Amino acid sequence: MLNRAISSYSAMFPKEYTELRVQENRSNGVALLNGDVVSNGRSAASGVSARIFKDGQWGFASNPNISDDAVESVIRSSTDNVRFLNKRDTSRCGIMLPETFINFEKDFTSTKQKNSQKHWIDFLKSLDDYIVSKFPKITSRTVVIRSLDMEKSLLTATGSTSYSMTPRAHLMINLSADKDGQPVELMEAHGGLGQLEDNFDNPQFYFPMIDEQVEHLLNKVDGVYAEAGEKEVILDAELAGILAHEAIGHTTEADLVMGGSVAGDYMGQKVASSLVSLIDFANNVNDITCPVPVYVDDEGTKSEDVTIIENGVLKNFMHNKDSARHFESTPTGNARAFAFSDEPLIRMRNTAIMPGNDKLEEMIASVEDGYYLMKPGNGQADSTSEFMFAVNQGYEIKNGKLGKALMDTTISGVAFDMLKTVDMVSDDMTWVSSGMCGKKQPMPVGMGGPAIRCKVNIGGR
Repeated sequence: MLNRAISSYSAMFPKEYTELRVQENRSNGVALLNGDVVSNGRSAASGVSARIFKDGQWGFASNPNISDDAVESVIRSSTDNVRFLNKRDTSRCGIMLPETFINFEKDFTSTKQKNSQKHWIDFLKSLDDYIVSKFPKITSRTVVIRSLDMEKSLLTATGSTSYSMTPRAHLMINLSADKDGQPVELMEAHGGLGQLEDNFDNPQFYFPMIDEQVEHLLNKVDGVYAEAGEKEVILDAELAGILAHEAIGHTTEADLVMGGSVAGDYMGQKVASSLVSLIDFANNVNDITCPVPVYVDDEGTKSEDVTIIENGVLKNFMHNKDSARHFESTPTGNARAFAFSDEPLIRMRNTAIMPGNDKLEEMIASVEDGYYLMKPGNGQADSTSEFMFAVNQGYEIKNGKLGKALMDTTISGVAFDMLKTVDMVSDDMTWVSSGMCGKKQPMPVGMGGPAIRCKVNIGGR
């Protein structure tokens, strides 16, 4: 547990604007491959960092020790760094950051008794034994349980203080079956906000979910390849969520806009169907806590929801203090750092398209010849909003009914064009949070939303 009270260190701050962060990340993971334990370990990484701002430049330093001497060292080093940069570049003299102030604490530490590593090994073995005993057609099984606790204390020169302990825990089940001597795979993730004890109690709770996963996998073994070309599709929540995050969200992070993202040319313009509203949520939706709640960012700014697209129109970018100054806007609380040794970057929190008024069943029934695409694999997008994502689970739609399962395929396009084809949006909302966003440093994020009907390029065999 970190020392939450770091306000006394303000006496060490120089005259320049200063941020001090003390942080510890703790990880725990167990993995079984075909019943054998292949990974079992805990780790922790902690330290202190300081950032100093002067005349448009940042100085940064970090130290893996947490002590008075380490705090003094990082403050001194970051001050030396920023003063050196200012001597080399005097063109930004007089630039000031917007000031923010907040005092806040949020601790999601579990109140339940901690379980041993043996408990979690036995938990996974129960799941693995169930798969082996019930599903002889499964040829390979990987079952993983993992957790990440991020604990931070922050102090800024404007008097902002924050303490947070934000955990997440996931169970990953990856199963394989044979098709003509080649493996066909399907993975499912469970869990979210909270520590292991909060998310995982009785392994039998997951037996029906395993049944469903195996059913989809065996359907995939007997599946067909998609017909390549532009098709009418329904993207389920996970695919719509990764599209919202990767292809739209990143283009509207203000630092990437400053670097040339296409979104910089579209502010105030129609970029999607009027059915599409896309929001980066800070910490809750309709009083329900988001998968990755951020209440105060790592610059000491209160985190606010950012409506990126409203009824199809691009409305806002996500900001830290420096980009807010550049765009003459307001900081939105999107500055986040993964480790104590990382500088905060503009990062999404929980990005999703807002639900509409359509029922998923009605959406499927409305498609004469298309596809219902359910689960993404790996993918990429760039600052033009052009994207390509793998699709690991999906079904044909023929005459308004689900048909054969699909083998692995891809979808691609330009997101700001594709979103203009959205003509139905489901009335439900589903979150996923098992992945890590990889913008220079890993970062837990939430994404999701409803299902959407649209047109997209799909790959063939």
